[in-house]
Amino acid sequence: MPIQTLVIITFFLIAIILVVVVLITIEKKEVKRYKEELEKLDREKNLIVSTPIISELAKVEPIIKNDKMEEKYKNWQQRFESIKETRIAKLNDMLINLDTYREQKDYKNYRHYIAKTELELYKVKESTDHLLEEIKEVTLSEEKYRNIVTKLKNKYRELNTEYQNHKEEYQDVQEVIELQFENIEKRFMDFETVMENNEYNEVVHVVKALDTMIDHMSIVIDEVPNLLLLANQLIPKRMEQVEEIYKEMREKEYPLAYLNIEYNLEETTKNVKMILDRIKVLNLEDCMFELKTMLDYLDSLFNDFEKERLSRKVYDEIEKSLHTKLKKINKVVKDIYDQMDDIKNMYNLTDEDVKIIDDTNLTLKKINQDYKDVLRDVKEQKIPYSKSHSEVEQLTIRLKELEEELDHSLKSLGSMYDDEMRAREQLDEIQDLLKQCKVKMRGYKLPIITDNYFVQLSEANEGILEIIKELEKKPITIKTLNTRVDTARDLVLKLYNTTNEMIKTAQLAEMAIVYGNRYRDVTNKEVDLGLDQAELLFFKGNYKGALETSIRTIDLVEPGIYQKLLGVYGK
Repeated sequence: MPIQTLVIITFFLIAIILVVVVLITIEKKEVKRYKEELEKLDREKNLIVSTPIISELAKVEPIIKNDKMEEKYKNWQQRFESIKETRIAKLNDMLINLDTYREQKDYKNYRHYIAKTELELYKVKESTDHLLEEIKEVTLSEEKYRNIVTKLKNKYRELNTEYQNHKEEYQDVQEVIELQFENIEKRFMDFETVMENNEYNEVVHVVKALDTMIDHMSIVIDEVPNLLLLANQLIPKRMEQVEEIYKEMREKEYPLAYLNIEYNLEETTKNVKMILDRIKVLNLEDCMFELKTMLDYLDSLFNDFEKERLSRKVYDEIEKSLHTKLKKINKVVKDIYDQMDDIKNMYNLTDEDVKIIDDTNLTLKKINQDYKDVLRDVKEQKIPYSKSHSEVEQLTIRLKELEEELDHSLKSLGSMYDDEMRAREQLDEIQDLLKQCKVKMRGYKLPIITDNYFVQLSEANEGILEIIKELEKKPITIKTLNTRVDTARDLVLKLYNTTNEMIKTAQLAEMAIVYGNRYRDVTNKEVDLGLDQAELLFFKGNYKGALETSIRTIDLVEPGIYQKLLGVYGK
């Protein structure tokens, strides 16, 4: 048999052995897992069986003293027997069936049946736990409720002590409070009765009632003195003070009808009486909030009174100031309209300029009318001073805004004349600057003056002529005149800068060439060629090129020459 065939057979056998080993290992793990699941379910079942229901039932038996408790006890016994005899037995059967499926390796039925077993186990555990809780509610209730009632008794004693120590503060409510204390004491006696008779269904209601009554009494003891103080002293005193001030201010003709004082004081008196009636029966819900709201309202009236006094004082002051300013501005606007024709003949006013003045006049008329309305309302006492003061302030603000607009309009009209005078002065300055450019250019004999210079010179002359033409027109259009002045000034400044730059560049280029001639004897042909090229550019009028070429050439033998030249000639 060939060796290759033997090798193939050997590998095939090894593969089969490996597959068998893997399958056996997987099966062992599955078997182990199923076994562990059954053991876990069995432990949980045993925990349910070991629940201490029997011992808890034994605690209940001695405290059975009425039919209700006996009925409950029998019901618990029956439920426990049902769990023990029926449902636990059913669980045992289900666990046995699962073990049978496992041993027979019927894993399909096993997986299906284990889910049912887990669900049944959960239901039995829930029933058992619920039964145990019901029984413990009785077996532990005495200790539980006695602890609660002990704390309630301590709280009750503290409240009673607090009441006795400050009894005089509770005034007419003493009898009702003491009666409530008696009711609480009766409830404590009821608790002892139901506990003695083991009526655990009733004890919950008794303890809850005690807790509610003591909580309410805690609020009563804490709030009643303050409520009585507010209702019997603080609020009545505030009402007397309000009535006194109100009467005094009405005699001084303050318009206070908007405060509706009479009606509100009457309603306050009624509400205080109603609250006192509620306090006497210990119905304190919202009493403190309502009384504090009344007190806050009465206190707010003092602020309203003071506000009216201050507003009247401020009104008297700012009304006089407003009257003076209004009179002044009315006169100014009238004078503008009287001179409007002369202004139009002198300057070319736009429709917008005229419209601004017309709008200002309309606004001024509206302010005048509103001011008359305020004066009428104040005289007839239709509005309080706090409002009239505010309205006069608003009128003052409106008048100030109008005054600013008017100032702007007047400045606009006045600035037209100023702009004309300023344009004439600037014309002289621009012409003088142009003259300086020409003098400088003639003073420095350049071999060639570039075409760029003559173009800028021509533009500057044309700009000056445009100013002269605009000044000779009647009426003068100030906006156009200012534009002509700005344009001419920019053109002359541009020429001035060009002149200075050209002359400075030419001077530096000439100085650099002269300075570089000292290196012509050096056996460096590049220096000779560079300086010759610079001279050629200089005489062609390319002063910048001549400067750059000469600097670059000299830099070959003397680095940093440009900074030196600037230091000597560039200032």
